[in-house]
Amino acid sequence: MTIKAAFQGLDLSRIPDGFRVGSDDVQTPSDGSPLLGPHGGLGNLLNSTWTGQGFNLIWRPHNPASESDHFLQLNLTSDSIAFNGVGGPVPNRGLNEPDIAIYAVRYLQQIHDANFPIPQGGGGLHVEPGFWLSVPATQDTNETPTLVRCASIPHGTTVLAQGSASTQLPIEIPPANTVPFSTANGAPQPFPRESTITNESQFRTAPLPAALVQGMVDNPNVLLTNALATVAEQGFQVIDAVQIEVSAVSPTPPGQQPVGSIGNVPFLGPNAEVASVSATFWIEKIANASGATFLQLQYSQTVLLSFNTLSWPHVTVGTLVKAV
Repeated sequence: MTIKAAFQGLDLSRIPDGFRVGSDDVQTPSDGSPLLGPHGGLGNLLNSTWTGQGFNLIWRPHNPASESDHFLQLNLTSDSIAFNGVGGPVPNRGLNEPDIAIYAVRYLQQIHDANFPIPQGGGGLHVEPGFWLSVPATQDTNETPTLVRCASIPHGTTVLAQGSASTQLPIEIPPANTVPFSTANGAPQPFPRESTITNESQFRTAPLPAALVQGMVDNPNVLLTNALATVAEQGFQVIDAVQIEVSAVSPTPPGQQPVGSIGNVPFLGPNAEVASVSATFWIEKIANASGATFLQLQYSQTVLLSFNTLSWPHVTVGTLVKAV
């Protein structure tokens, strides 16, 4: 089975409407707030639900560690994100600076293992309530507006990831690294027994998902580029796109300015501390020759878990369209 065949099922015959992307296509959300971000990307998500497919790869601790300190978990996923407004601007009161107004989008993301019926069989992988915030320029951000993702995960981790939005065409999706590396010097530390799916290993998901291929383990972002290829084969093309990049590290590296923040419950510190989060979202306006359009959301996120002197990648990717 090819990588391309492993990612099918986007129903492009059902074209969502009511949302636009691009400076010439701005809309005002129903709560009266301005569009979020310098290019209006998040404002287009208000009061909508998005569904799609994706992939989850995580190197996680294994106890007892007498035979292996790690386990490689691999899941093809069903993904959904619901977005809603909060009713108006949120005031942040200033003392040394003037007050600012933050505009917010509330969201709930739920990811399930696509190979298990819900709610049986451990199908639930991830539940994430949170907010996207549009924060105006202040002295603390060098007079630059920022986008902030406030995420809460029931493993006992909260993430405040900060970044910005920009327009991007053509869309460029770089590879996602899945090889663990040293926390001391960054040297790669591969584990071919688990990461090569033709090898037998008791420390990897079994049975493997039927549609899993090696290229997905090497670079989960191939699912995103493959989804774009599927769209193109059906006569559609991306005519506009907003790219949103956010990140957070904990603790802040010496000599660097703080980038977001991460909070972990004490259990995670000596076991699998979340050390950094970086994520890129692409909100894509897609059209065909007859003028039919829809909005697609793609994302790639890498969380680094720290345990036993290594950084272990946890990569999650997804391609979603608005449910109609």
